[in-house]
Amino acid sequence: MTTELMYLLLTAILTGVLWIPVVIGYVMSRGPLKPADYKVAPSGPLPAWVNRANRAHINAVENLVPFAAVVLIANAAHVTTGVTTGAAAVYFFARLAHAVVHVTGFSLFRARTILFTVGWIAFMTFAVELLRHAI
Repeated sequence: MTTELMYLLLTAILTGVLWIPVVIGYVMSRGPLKPADYKVAPSGPLPAWVNRANRAHINAVENLVPFAAVVLIANAAHVTTGVTTGAAAVYFFARLAHAVVHVTGFSLFRARTILFTVGWIAFMTFAVELLRHAI
């Protein structure tokens, strides 16, 4: 397995577990779902951290698809360079830190925005490197 695929796997695992804090928050706030809740979901207020956790999960899902596409295309095209491995690592760690910052509500220095931007730049760097080798 290439380094890029390993970071894609780690990113997929991270994305796949980010729903857990959301469910824990829902149950802590509203109790376990009852049969009637499947017809009309409870709509009482949730703690801010639960809403942030939900947004962090949604954001991770939205960003996984383009990252996965470039990593899988690079793998199929046998493109692996120092730039692609470094970009994949930066992307994963930026997304991990973004999730932690988002859920905790840490807002010093606009950390969430900075981490999102770092991840996006890593994604774009990977994509440009892939295009550079494809042309």
